[in-house]
Amino acid sequence: MFTLLALAVLFFTGAVMLAAVTALKFTLKLVLLPLKLIFVPIIAVVFLVKLIVLVAVGAVVAAVLIPIAIVLCLVALPFVIAAAAA
Repeated sequence: MFTLLALAVLFFTGAVMLAAVTALKFTLKLVLLPLKLIFVPIIAVVFLVKLIVLVAVGAVVAAVLIPIAIVLCLVALPFVIAAAAA
């Protein structure tokens, strides 16, 4: 009989702890919701700026590498013509 009572107390304690944890989680969600609503647009703007910077850096790299490639092709062209003629 004592074992059955101990088991009931254990289940009751577990149920109370589960209810307390659930209430704490809900309270934390409710408290942190305004912070989430404040920071989501800020994070979106930071992500957008990061994306714009990456695209701009890619454009600059392409703008630098394309003329270098053209000059290299112009320098190599006589050698390619000479190799094709031989």
